[in-house]
Amino acid sequence: MLKVLFDLKKEYYFNSLFPVYQELSKDSDYDIYFHVGKDEKRFLGIFLIKQRTEIEKRLRVKGLKITDQTAGFDLVICGDVLKKPERYGDVIRVHLDHGVGTKTLRIRNIKKQKDFRYHVFLEGQCWYDYIKKLGWEDIADFHLTGLPKLDPFFWEDYYDNAKLITKLGLDPDKKIVLFAPSYKPSCIGYVQSKITELLPKYNLIVKLHPYSWGGKYASHSQHRFYEKLAKKNRSVFLIEKEDYDIYPYLFLADTIISDTSSVINEFLALGKHGIIYVLPESKLKHSDGMESVSIDPKDWLKGAFPHMFQPDDLLPAVEAALNPTEEMKQNLKEYRDYFFTGLDGRSAERVKAKIDEIMKIKIG
Repeated sequence: MLKVLFDLKKEYYFNSLFPVYQELSKDSDYDIYFHVGKDEKRFLGIFLIKQRTEIEKRLRVKGLKITDQTAGFDLVICGDVLKKPERYGDVIRVHLDHGVGTKTLRIRNIKKQKDFRYHVFLEGQCWYDYIKKLGWEDIADFHLTGLPKLDPFFWEDYYDNAKLITKLGLDPDKKIVLFAPSYKPSCIGYVQSKITELLPKYNLIVKLHPYSWGGKYASHSQHRFYEKLAKKNRSVFLIEKEDYDIYPYLFLADTIISDTSSVINEFLALGKHGIIYVLPESKLKHSDGMESVSIDPKDWLKGAFPHMFQPDDLLPAVEAALNPTEEMKQNLKEYRDYFFTGLDGRSAERVKAKIDEIMKIKIG
């Protein structure tokens, strides 16, 4: 039996790993464990508090086996590069990125760990072309299988929109706008001054990044404004910080407003038109000079997703996204086909088949 470790550095990485866990758990040749990271949050603006114990409890409720060990496994599967990879020993490393956006951190982190080779599963041709453009196609073993994280979108009856509308208390006769900004750089401060103009014409769901709640990487002000707004307005629903799964809300929404977040591409995968806020600081660079995003935000999904450059663009952008032209629809289809491979709910099966092949080679 092969021992498998799912390395959960952050709890919100769980969705990127779970479909593959489901596939592997059907095979008695794999003995599966989860290892949880610290996943810290900031308390009183000063103290960092580990959330590991609480996360482990939630995973045990799901029936998963938890371990504090990192060595002694045949295979490790992660949603980002491993922290202190030497602790895991001589092991097959499978990388399933926790986001499918344009941030280059995903490939930059792999390049930085040049002494530790990964099998990297990509969502489509677009990312592989970018990696080849960098000349980095040999830094890992890349596989174009589609991304398992997206599979639930294409499982029949997996999400129940009518039930969720009732649960949230939304008006079924109004279109639903999902506001899901990143934490840094973020359009939160820009959109804040105009967000109420969406009311009462639309239902507004707000899904903040997990870091917007924790206080470690972003100010607590990122969530306090929307907590107050949701209390004052029946048309506003703020998703609780413990609910890290945005997918039911992506599936439900008619359009989305975001910035550099990977949810933009995830919304594209659904074949729906979202809105990109192009931030003045979007085109940042890492400390080594590498661009922070693989596509200039002003060009990202241009012609398919309306772009905002200032808060006053909000209402026109929402109207454009909800009433796309035929040209916008055609552009969206072309982007979707280029960005994604196999939007059929079976990416996890393809990943599992490749893992089987890799492990057979390893054990001879």
